[in-house]
Amino acid sequence: MSDVRSVDRRAPTGFRLDTLNSKVGGVCGGIANRFDVDPLIVRLAFVIAAFASLGTAVIVYLAIWLLAQ
Repeated sequence: MSDVRSVDRRAPTGFRLDTLNSKVGGVCGGIANRFDVDPLIVRLAFVIAAFASLGTAVIVYLAIWLLAQ
């Protein structure tokens, strides 16, 4: 007997900015699409991280925005 398994042959989608549902740059929407979560959760996480890190999360957001274009 042969062990036949279903193989998903689709290429990994990777990260892309979500320009259709973006609020600022589409970074949070793209992260939410990549991990299949609600964009609001990712946006709230970025806001909390921005306050907790004293602005470092804003620099990370801008870097992702610039690198992903």
